[in-house]
Amino acid sequence: MTWDWSAVADFMPRFWDGVLVTLQILVLGSLLSFTLGLVWAIALRSGPRFVRWPVGLVTEFIRNTPLLVQLFFLFFVLPEWGVQFSALTTGTIAIGLHYSTYTAQVYRAGIDAVPAGQWEAATALSLPAHRTWTAVILPQAVRRIAPALGNYVIAMLKDTPLLAGISVLEMLQQSRLESAATFQYTEPLTVVGIAFILIAYPASLLVRTLERRLAR
Repeated sequence: MTWDWSAVADFMPRFWDGVLVTLQILVLGSLLSFTLGLVWAIALRSGPRFVRWPVGLVTEFIRNTPLLVQLFFLFFVLPEWGVQFSALTTGTIAIGLHYSTYTAQVYRAGIDAVPAGQWEAATALSLPAHRTWTAVILPQAVRRIAPALGNYVIAMLKDTPLLAGISVLEMLQQSRLESAATFQYTEPLTVVGIAFILIAYPASLLVRTLERRLAR
């Protein structure tokens, strides 16, 4: 079997479309997971009991069920209840929601690592709760957890091919469509595999560099 460069050239338009969709999912999914994760973390740590209990139940359920099951539920079940989104929107929500339960644990660890004296100082200065969080606690917590959040972004990237299961046109789905049309599988799948390496490996090096600098 020989490598067919013409098959690679033919795949390039589909490939770049898939790259753009993958990066869109990654950016929006990351923002959603970071935002929701922070909400979950604050609710679990400082919320009243009637908030902590349901939030804990929901996050445990999401964290302990497969992402693919959640994708199928959002895409196939919710429309039966009158709630319907596009495949791309559904996939982005699912991946952001799923990873928010992991980033919540990272946030909680970072918040717990803030010295008790910082909380006491904020109380002594009579800072309102929102100022305590935004000006004192979160800046210190985020500094500690930035590398861990970066690792989850990389994990999110590697999970984007699951969205092909609901026909999101990310890189893997584009390679499948190209292979179905040309009956050539080696070149499209190899290109996609290399693309993931070229995105994920530099990102992992960046996370390691960030971790070393923040540890100083």
